[in-house]
Amino acid sequence: MRIIIEGATEEFAEKAIALAARHGAELTITPPVQPGWTVDRAERFLRSLPGSALLFTRAVTAEDGYATVETLRERVGKLNGPTVALAFALTRGIRKGWWPEGTPSPVEKVTDTEHPASKRPTGYLMAGEDLPVFREAFARVDTARRASRAAGLYPGGAGKTTMSWASDSVFEAGYPDVNPVDLDGGSRLSADEKEGQS
Repeated sequence: MRIIIEGATEEFAEKAIALAARHGAELTITPPVQPGWTVDRAERFLRSLPGSALLFTRAVTAEDGYATVETLRERVGKLNGPTVALAFALTRGIRKGWWPEGTPSPVEKVTDTEHPASKRPTGYLMAGEDLPVFREAFARVDTARRASRAAGLYPGGAGKTTMSWASDSVFEAGYPDVNPVDLDGGSRLSADEKEGQS
């Protein structure tokens, strides 16, 4: 007899092992996948975001985990698009099995405690334990972006190369070492300017 149990609690697993041993059964128990953010999950999450949501998440991360609505509007513009995109990315990842059910949104809205009925956000917060995880994930994404540039791969550029993350336009708003891009994701730099950056 062969039994496979997935997502068992520790208590259940102990009882199942004892029962299987008494009956000589072969037992495989897969521990439950813990919700929460790892660097790999965070990197996949970031790569799945459209440009405005990626810039929004970067801005919250850059502000030590809390950014006011005013700060975010300065960097991103309207906030409804990025916040909706974050929610869709989270549910899409659960549906595709990239992270388990119950994984919290990495960025939560903070409302005015003095006027809770208004429900208008005053800012957006990334939990303290998630902040270093997402910083490392951004570092990975940025390293891959720089490596692709070094290889001459520009989104929407020569040969219309596509990439698995947002176009460079999300890196324009106040972040160093960034090339300007047009709205289609192609670089606005001339061939001579690109060559000078190498």
